[in-house]
Amino acid sequence: MNGVEDEISRLIGQFYQEQTGDGSWVYPFEMGIVTDCYTIVLLRMLEVDGEEELIKGLVRRIRKRQESNGAWKLYQDEREGNLSSTVEAYFALLSSGYINKHEPGMQAARDFIIANGGLAQTQIFTKVMLAITGQYKWPDFIPIPIEFMLLPETFPLNFYDFSVFARSNLAPLFILADKKFTMPTKQMPNLSDLLVSETDSFFTIEERREWRSIIDVIEQGVEALLGLPEELHQLALTRTKDYMIQRIEPNGTLESYYSSTFFMIFAFLSQGYGKRHAIITNAVNGIKSMICQIGDSPHVQYTTANVWNTGLISYALQEAGVPSLSPVIKKANQYLRTRQHHKLGDWELHNPNIEPGGWGFSDINTINPDVDDSTAALRAIALSTSQNSDYLQIWNQGIQWVMSMQNDDGGWPAFERNVDQQMLTLLPIDRVEDLVLDPSSPDLTGRTLEFFGNYTDLSKDDPMIKRGVNWLLDQQRTDGSWDARWGIYYIYGTWAAVTGLLSVGISPHHPAIQKAMGWLHKAQLADGGWGESCNSDKEKRYISLRRSTRTHTAWALDVLIAIATEVTPEINSGLEFLTQQKEEAWTRKYPKGRGMAGAFYIHYHSYDSIWPLVALAHYKNKFH
Repeated sequence: MNGVEDEISRLIGQFYQEQTGDGSWVYPFEMGIVTDCYTIVLLRMLEVDGEEELIKGLVRRIRKRQESNGAWKLYQDEREGNLSSTVEAYFALLSSGYINKHEPGMQAARDFIIANGGLAQTQIFTKVMLAITGQYKWPDFIPIPIEFMLLPETFPLNFYDFSVFARSNLAPLFILADKKFTMPTKQMPNLSDLLVSETDSFFTIEERREWRSIIDVIEQGVEALLGLPEELHQLALTRTKDYMIQRIEPNGTLESYYSSTFFMIFAFLSQGYGKRHAIITNAVNGIKSMICQIGDSPHVQYTTANVWNTGLISYALQEAGVPSLSPVIKKANQYLRTRQHHKLGDWELHNPNIEPGGWGFSDINTINPDVDDSTAALRAIALSTSQNSDYLQIWNQGIQWVMSMQNDDGGWPAFERNVDQQMLTLLPIDRVEDLVLDPSSPDLTGRTLEFFGNYTDLSKDDPMIKRGVNWLLDQQRTDGSWDARWGIYYIYGTWAAVTGLLSVGISPHHPAIQKAMGWLHKAQLADGGWGESCNSDKEKRYISLRRSTRTHTAWALDVLIAIATEVTPEINSGLEFLTQQKEEAWTRKYPKGRGMAGAFYIHYHSYDSIWPLVALAHYKNKFH
């Protein structure tokens, strides 16, 4: 028990030390090199002065992450390398002006790109960036015309059937594709030697065949619109521009996302806005405001994770016995209080007549709340509601919002209700489901049930709870695990599902719980911990990392502690792994979060401390 106590004290001390002046915790939201590459390209395309030190720092970071075979990877055990990342890195390094294409590392990167099919085999966002910069040809046929923006919400397929994340990226892409906008500049490198395929196009013949049915539906809708084609076209352009302008956050970014902001800048340039127009300079400044320092290099974050980190850490500290009246918790919860949303966002279209009351992921997010961040903030402020009447109102608004977000199928989504139009998965976009849909997911549903079960007096027989439980039980895989939307992958999903089910009265002896426990026992590694590869997410089957991580171990351990009535050998082995700091250095940096399968993986710098603290606190509270 001493080791557990010592590790709990160490982690509490660390969080006390690292809290910032406004009460939040600020840790990097690290996502490989994609944003760093695009930032070099952006600064060079816009000819922004005074950023040479930043560009040199980004070059340093990108170069350091190159593999010996010339490639770049999204995660350490990705097989061979990632073609899109390698093309992005190669182009960015050459664009910087500081790297020569004849250097051995660049020659190796070029060889890797050519051996893997060249530019034609990259993912669609990479192709769009290359098309904007004059390196790749826009397709002759654009599958979704910009007039799609005019289809009413009553039409079987319309813009609001896409997830909010997709809409923020697609709105600028519709303008760019409509214009087939390209902005080649003299100082940008020429990648024509990487066009190695006979069929260098955006879409394969197979993809074109698949999307035919969805294109037919869209064309029928567009043809039914009343008005002259040129007028409709102009109206669609105006509506798309207005959509973006109305969703620019106070820091200048489009809905707080890097990729949507990057594409928005070029969309406005394509419409004749000057490089120094306020929208464009504010957007560039917004991107720069998301830069953090990691080691000796800058990293451009995709967004910031301050609200998420602060909600989780305040909760973890309170689970570990830090009183809610202590200054550290009061400051954290005061910060969370200022970040509750009071403006209506697009979520209202799918969920009308509900007052705002959720929280977003990022410090800069004011209109795009999500269920996971909302329950994280609510867990954090739960005990403050009895001490301060202001928190009671915040609590009630938050709970009402989360309850209202349940999907018709019984599960919970991230951002918007019932955004699960399966026809959209026929679109020719890589990993299309993750981009265009926002369906119920086991991690969101499990976490939401856990919140209602442990923090409210809702009965386990409440129809809302029963529907959530039934949906979650239906999602269990035959091996006993659950998958996840926002974490890696089966361990995270299983942790969220089991802790959620147990908190609303499902017995530890229920077959689904026992099956999950058996699956976790089998996944435990010889060092006592657990570790899962991002390849699980890519291949949709469990693939061990073969090395334990603190985060995966904490999730698995938390499940076993929640199920157990006494300490088991498996629990003891997991505790030993966490308390004896057995992990290897590289596993600390390994991504534990996901954004899009095979494209976006996230290293949360906070996770290796938050989740071990939660698991160890639960062990201590239950067994001592």
